[in-house]
Amino acid sequence: MKASTNPGLMRAGLPALLAGMLVLTAGCAGTLPPTEQMALSTAAVTRASSAGGTEMAPAEMQLAREKLDKAKVAMNAEEFDTARRLAREAQVDAQLAEAKARSGTARKAAEELQKGIRVLGEELDRKNK
Repeated sequence: MKASTNPGLMRAGLPALLAGMLVLTAGCAGTLPPTEQMALSTAAVTRASSAGGTEMAPAEMQLAREKLDKAKVAMNAEEFDTARRLAREAQVDAQLAEAKARSGTARKAAEELQKGIRVLGEELDRKNK
């Protein structure tokens, strides 16, 4: 009897064949490159820099850039888990730099406003005397 015409033999071999194909497919899939995370991190660094992070939070900006550079190296080496982790860390560092920059900018604006109010008050006092 031929194996291809024996239904019992086909049923017995089919699960083993499917299991083997599943193992091979899973082994080939591996970890996907973190292209989306890299794009998010790059955008975060650019945003932080535009917000004044380089001047207001230089340490955080330097860390963000260094981690992003290391993430790019890891991507090229196909070390995707490392690249993903470094890119996330770079994004967080960049977000911190952006927040510090925006906070510093707001603080400076508030100080300027207070100074303007004080000058106007002094001017009013002078005119009322």
